Amino acid sequence: MSFNNIYFILVRPQMGENIGSVARAIKNFNMTKLRIVNPRCNWPNQKALATSVGAKDVLKSSKIYNSMEKSIGDLDIVFASTSRIRKINKKIISILSLKKKIKKKHKIGIMFGPESSGLSNEELSCADYLVKIPTSKNFSSLNLSHSVIIFCFQLFQQFSNKMTIYNSKYKSSVAKKSEINKFLKFIIDGLDKKGFLQPNHKRKSMIININNIFHRLNLSDQEIRILLGIFSTLNEFNKKS
Repeated sequence: MSFNNIYFILVRPQMGENIGSVARAIKNFNMTKLRIVNPRCNWPNQKALATSVGAKDVLKSSKIYNSMEKSIGDLDIVFASTSRIRKINKKIISILSLKKKIKKKHKIGIMFGPESSGLSNEELSCADYLVKIPTSKNFSSLNLSHSVIIFCFQLFQQFSNKMTIYNSKYKSSVAKKSEINKFLKFIIDGLDKKGFLQPNHKRKSMIININNIFHRLNLSDQEIRILLGIFSTLNEFNKKS
């Protein structure tokens, strides 16, 4: 599924800020196609540009339509987001089932209604499916951009061809076991001097537990040096006290 075949359609949006946030949301997930039907705020809109942050290109390439029918005319399948179960003869699916309804080369549209009321029944009648985001039964209304970003995440997760791997930029190498053991000897010697590892018959099990803690942590060279510095400083502080 190409993300270039996914079109987000905002029908009669009321606030420029929300349109800008929608543009930012879809760009976060590598989607760029935004269509706007009869915006009820002035257009172009400076507030939309401000809230889009790095997604101004999405706004500038968005298309404005004077009817919903024209905005979906070239699409193969249309989904309409709704927070309420409507009295309309239309299949309602969960957003979790979205992938099952999409074919590889489909051009798909996802419609969202105005912030205050959502899509009308007449507008919903043009969709193939109504899509509901599972939410609390006591409060199901979502902000427009929040609803959009949930759709984006779901589509990105289901149709992204690349497995995402995150590599840390932390550069300190993992501490060798000899360094960890040297640190543990320092700790245990200090605890012995303070009489912490008592009574004597429990000393062995206490040392095993201490070893388990620090060997399990996968500490780096730098972290071992920091820990040595901390305990050395505490030791010197206690001597002076």
